[in-house]
Amino acid sequence: MPFIDIGCNLTDSMYQGKYNNSQKHPPDLDHVLARAWEVGLSHIVITAGTLDEARKALELASDDRRLFTTVGVHPTRCKELVEAEEGMAAYIDTLLDLAREGQKNGKVVAIGECGLDYDRLGFCDQATQLAGFEAQFALAEETGLPMFLHNRNCANDFVQTLQRHRHRFSQGVVHSFTGPPAEVKALLSMERVYIGLNGCSLKTEDQLTTIQTHLPLGRTLLETDAPWCDVRPTHASARYLQSREEKGMFGTVKKEKWSKDKCVKGRNEPCHIREVAAVLAGVHGVPLEQVIEVCYANTLTCFPGLVRLEDAKEEEGQREGTQNQVDIESK
Repeated sequence: MPFIDIGCNLTDSMYQGKYNNSQKHPPDLDHVLARAWEVGLSHIVITAGTLDEARKALELASDDRRLFTTVGVHPTRCKELVEAEEGMAAYIDTLLDLAREGQKNGKVVAIGECGLDYDRLGFCDQATQLAGFEAQFALAEETGLPMFLHNRNCANDFVQTLQRHRHRFSQGVVHSFTGPPAEVKALLSMERVYIGLNGCSLKTEDQLTTIQTHLPLGRTLLETDAPWCDVRPTHASARYLQSREEKGMFGTVKKEKWSKDKCVKGRNEPCHIREVAAVLAGVHGVPLEQVIEVCYANTLTCFPGLVRLEDAKEEEGQREGTQNQVDIESK
């Protein structure tokens, strides 16, 4: 059964073999993607945090029909937006042009990653984050695209901002969720707002209880947030990973001993999406197949720009058939 990874940082330098600006092994994104397709991923949404990242992500996505991207500014990068030399309005207009172009080509499926992150105010202060977040609702309003949202340790400001602008976006997902039950309740009170879960969402017993008790599968999306947010042996969720397939079928090696056929230890990959699904199956006490099926359907509802794999194949076949008929008639 197919998976969709709604959030993956494929433009990160780790996939070029660089860690803290030090080259440790050859670029291996092609091998990373090969492993992703092998475990059943049908779509990957690349998350962009700046205008430049969005351009790089679009370029990367153009090479594979299974890759898509977001366009927006991460809360920790909002200085770039708010203090842009050409002015914030001009920066927003440039983002809008890029989003519309990518939307037309079927590659941009959401606005984001945008939101608030008060855990990292050292990168960007609270007022600047709020200004940057507020400004990006215009992008969703103009394009009709869903929002890919970031929320860390700022529940009241985030929820209140989202509620105030709810009429300006169609639907969205609060990704990498780690909040308490009250936050789940506030978010789910808004229709067509989903919650994305990854390894960071599954660290503690309290988090697992919150998911089990307050977050139904019908509002849940799967993600890895790779190369970050893996499920680790020290996490409470690790007990749900029993088989080799659930833990990761490819094995890992240290980056200094890189092998094209192995995952790098400590670097998350989209192929590990199955681990997140396996944990949710254990938490909810349902078959893994049910988690995969429900979350897949949820994702296509949240992101209408994603085309079902079978539909994409059918459209491709129809285009080829039409072209063949044209060739025959031209002869």
